[in-house]
Order: sequence, then structure tokens, then C-alpha cells
Amino acid sequence: MTTPVCTSASNGRTRSASYPSFTSYVRARQPVLLRTARSLTANPSDAEDLLQTALTKTYVAWERIEDHRALDGYVRRALVNTRTSQWRKRKVDEFVCDEPPEPEPQAGAYDPAERQALRDAMWRAVMKLPARQRAMVVLRYYEDLSEARTAEVLGVSVGTVKSAVSRALGKLREDSELGLVRR
Repeated sequence: MTTPVCTSASNGRTRSASYPSFTSYVRARQPVLLRTARSLTANPSDAEDLLQTALTKTYVAWERIEDHRALDGYVRRALVNTRTSQWRKRKVDEFVCDEPPEPEPQAGAYDPAERQALRDAMWRAVMKLPARQRAMVVLRYYEDLSEARTAEVLGVSVGTVKSAVSRALGKLREDSELGLVRR
């Protein structure tokens, strides 16, 4: 047999005293209910607003709720119903136009696919370098280490790093796949 959670008229049943007041219920259960509200919205602030609205509805019905052991279910249902109502009422602005409102490509702006292709070509060119030069180029430019720190990591002199990186950059400039050759 199920016990009614909310009735509009009192029928003489005694109510459980697990939460003597609405305030004690909110203090005890707010963190759990807030997690539920956050699972229904994408924004933490919206979740707090949603919980506040659901708790307001619960407060209005507090005297009609007979079984206070079922309060979490009542509030969760209020959360879901409130969120559904908000979703249904949201305003979506749509405008009919002849052409899609996509921005015109700006001069000098790279297409993400082109940027990725350039990165891939760069890594293929770097992988063609001898291991020592490749290590110095990666530490110097990818890891953004100074010449002194690169020399320290590899156990060589700063002059060695400078000359090896210079030769490696020359090879990268000449790589046909990169198309960086200046004529």
C-alpha cells in the first residue's frame, strides 16, 4: 500500500516528524538537491535558481505534504517539472533571410583544416631531421626552453645548441613539403 505524498485536504493521518520545519529540511538536504538541479542544467547559477524555484513550490505545499519521508521525491519532481516548463517557455529567435548569416572569411585568416595540415607537414619535416637536431628544435621551440636550458638538458654547450638549431632551421626552410623556400 502506498502512502499519499500530497493531499489537498487533511484526512486525520499523522505526519512523520523527520523534518520538523521547512527550514530544517532545506538545511539538511540542500547539497543533495543542488546536485540534482545541476544535473538538469548546464550552468551552476541556473541550477541554483532552479532549486530555489522548486523549493518555493515545496514551501507553498508544505502543509499538504503528509509523508515527509518522501520530500526528496516531491522536490525532485518539482525540479524536473520546473525545468521542463522553463525549457518549453524559452524564446528562440529565428529570422528568415535569403542567405545564411555566416561571416565572410577575412583576408589572412587561416582555415582550421589548413592550419592542421601545416602542423602535420611541419611535424613530418621535423621528424626528417637527425635525432640530435630534432631534440634541440623540439626543446627550443615546442617546449619553449631557452638556449641555455636546452644546452643544460642535453648536456652540450650553448654554442652547439645555436649552431645545430640554425642548421635544422635551414633544413626545414628547404623542405619541399612546407613550401617555405624563398626565391
